[in-house]
Amino acid sequence: MNAFAAELLTITLIAVGLAMDAFAVAVSSGFAIKKLHLRHALTMALFFGAFQGVMPVIGWLAGLTVRQYIARFDHWIAFGLLAALGVKMIYEAGVIEKTGRAIERVVPASEAWAGADPAATMTVGNPYSLYMLLVLSVATSIDALIVGMSLSMVHTGIALPALVIGVVTFGMSLGGVYLGQRFGHFFERRIEVFGGIILIGIGLKILVAHVFSP
Repeated sequence: MNAFAAELLTITLIAVGLAMDAFAVAVSSGFAIKKLHLRHALTMALFFGAFQGVMPVIGWLAGLTVRQYIARFDHWIAFGLLAALGVKMIYEAGVIEKTGRAIERVVPASEAWAGADPAATMTVGNPYSLYMLLVLSVATSIDALIVGMSLSMVHTGIALPALVIGVVTFGMSLGGVYLGQRFGHFFERRIEVFGGIILIGIGLKILVAHVFSP
């Protein structure tokens, strides 16, 4: 195996590791929509892939200058965002169960961007709204920022890693949405609870990994 092939394999393994959080969120998001359209899956995959591709570039440019400051808080930021969303989803799932009100549809993110009625875009557990996509994209890509800083410190170029990370995340997120849609109907109203637990679990994983890392 030549040097380039070895480097590409290493970068791909890093990309898969970074994409696991986005994949898990995509699966839980696939659970939350009754009628999945290609635009839903593509929108989420594009957001996740773009953020995962851009974050390493930002981290690489920042380099040693701000690394120590961001490294202290990145895990708390990710945990806070994901935990807050998870609790919100679980709470709203309880409201649905208590009132017996079923979710008829989830408003596509494209409608929210086009200025649809704000009340309509506040559908319970809508992971495809612009707000939710931005929050989830940031929360699942913070680790990629730190990876970019690490690459900067070892004088590794960023173009290839950023491209591979973005493409791998896009592919895994796209597949994750459809996987969630495929098996989500078995859970009915437990979908929101399950999705919330996944989000909290991801946040805890990020927190524990950083707090107890050597």
